[in-house]
Amino acid sequence: MKYEPNFHVVLHEPEIPQNTGNIGRTCVATGAKLWLVQPLGFSMEERMVRRAGLDYWPHLEWEMTEDWNDATTRLPARRPWFFSKKATHLYTDVAFERGDVFVFGCETKGLPDAIIEANADRCLRIPIREQVRSLNLANAVAVTLFEALRQFDTAHPSSNVGATSGSTNRAERTVGPANRGTQLQQ
Repeated sequence: MKYEPNFHVVLHEPEIPQNTGNIGRTCVATGAKLWLVQPLGFSMEERMVRRAGLDYWPHLEWEMTEDWNDATTRLPARRPWFFSKKATHLYTDVAFERGDVFVFGCETKGLPDAIIEANADRCLRIPIREQVRSLNLANAVAVTLFEALRQFDTAHPSSNVGATSGSTNRAERTVGPANRGTQLQQ
């Protein structure tokens, strides 16, 4: 293992190689592990993935899963958060914790309704104006990871982005079940 992940980023069936490459780079920058749920809309060998991630891919902690069911069995038993424009709770209403799992849907369709419905109390949205259909996937992941890091660093002023131990002592502002062992729903 290259590093103990601060967070886990799950891309459910991503379609655009440049987004995945940029998200990989952001994961290295924030100490997050990237999970890619197949099928992908591209080959990991494509030049655009490598180009977007530049020379950061050798430093990235990442895994690919066969499908969503495989992902739910392999992801750590941490607090999952599902991002969707259909969610009613804002991502800033949650006190993120080290090890949290952030699940994002594909660029054109978002997360499947079945996943959203099974995890409705753990769905979050990033607010945007109604004139915009959605944020770019790489931007949504970056907004989320840096908010989580901001919260973590605020709770641990002596920590840095590469912090590998500790958890927040903040009073939790949670949405839905607050128990740490919340399992992913298939």
